[in-house]
Amino acid sequence: MITRCCAVALFLAVSGSALAADPVVLLVPNPMGAWLIVFGIAFLIAEAALPNYGVIGLGGIVMFVIGAVILTNTDVPVPLMIGLGLVSALLLIFLLIQALKTRPRHNVSGDAGLIGSVTPVTSLQAGNALTGWVHLQGEQWQVLSATPLQPGQRVRVVARKGLLLQVAAADAAPPGE
Repeated sequence: MITRCCAVALFLAVSGSALAADPVVLLVPNPMGAWLIVFGIAFLIAEAALPNYGVIGLGGIVMFVIGAVILTNTDVPVPLMIGLGLVSALLLIFLLIQALKTRPRHNVSGDAGLIGSVTPVTSLQAGNALTGWVHLQGEQWQVLSATPLQPGQRVRVVARKGLLLQVAAADAAPPGE
């Protein structure tokens, strides 16, 4: 990550020097406007890749619009560029709202993810029909039941004590109902 940032900084330093050269300046009437547009696009791309909530994207939109206003040509009206910037901002806001809606999710790990899970019994402990093994969340768990278990029987996890899961038959009502 640090080497990427150093490479980008070096690239920007070298390309900034190239924009300051006379032949390039003749092609771009105002290098500041071109830089703002380039940074605006880079910030919009970074918004898609970084886990933030629109701050970089909003800055990218502002930089893009200001750079476009600086480089305006008489053929392209300023209200059109500002309107495009507003449409981009609305799209960014919509995408942020959609992203934030996906955040509240239930736990899928730990005790909260185990309790209530239903899984088949894979094997029984020799000589004890109350103790067996299940495969749950990618791991083998030892289980204990108040009633005798059968291989292949579906059981529901009701509690966990250390590495031992307490189970009941899946067709039995879960506790609290």
